[in-house]
Amino acid sequence: MPPGPSPFARDLTSPMSVRLHGSRATSGAAAAVAAAAIIRAAIATRGTARIMIATGNSQLAMIEALMADESLAWDRVEAFHMDEYVGLPATHSASFRLWLNTRVAQRRPLRAMHLIEGDAPSATAEIARYTALLSAGPLDLAFVGFGENGHIAFNDPPVADFADPAMLKVVTLDEACRLQQVGEGHFPHLDAVPRNAITVTCSGLFRADAWICCVPEARKARAVRDALEGPISTTCPASLVRRHPRATVFLDPESASLLAQRPPLES
Repeated sequence: MPPGPSPFARDLTSPMSVRLHGSRATSGAAAAVAAAAIIRAAIATRGTARIMIATGNSQLAMIEALMADESLAWDRVEAFHMDEYVGLPATHSASFRLWLNTRVAQRRPLRAMHLIEGDAPSATAEIARYTALLSAGPLDLAFVGFGENGHIAFNDPPVADFADPAMLKVVTLDEACRLQQVGEGHFPHLDAVPRNAITVTCSGLFRADAWICCVPEARKARAVRDALEGPISTTCPASLVRRHPRATVFLDPESASLLAQRPPLES
């Protein structure tokens, strides 16, 4: 995959699709419909679907809509996640394992829910274990949100690498990323946010056959503009979406507010 900056102004060379809906709820619902179609197609082709689920407040509307779909063969879905804080127990209210267990695994009878153990005794051994799980088969779909600083998973601008040889790694979190976690209410103050995390790398995310990127809210508007209309560069890791062969970005009017080229509003 091509690293480095490359000017882009929503031209026809990018396979990315951008869809604008009237609210966070309708955008999330549309993303869930698109995701369900990808999951069904994978099950029809291979008998199972392997998906990677993003966590966080921006994914709530989409996840709620997807979990409401009782017609999906959930027992044929194998799920992964993207990142976890180093040293944080799974019972902590900000743990992504807790988020996934309560919002996904406890609601639908998944074939498997593979979790990154951020508090494992050895991060190196945990990375090897999870890399083996991800490498055991194709990845049909990744839900890739954009952070306020443009991160994807926990690939913040200082550590993102579009040609990373690893599938997972330990990263030091950017202060802007940690402040986002405080702003979303997950931690009471900056010093309470862990400084390190295990994350799926940009290369690991790029392995997914399809990306569904649900990016609502005004606080994401700058990241959306930089990702979709700025240079393709690790200064905004989310700009990698424009190089993925099958990516769809779902926006609401607030997150699309800074775009020079806004897509038509869908009903």
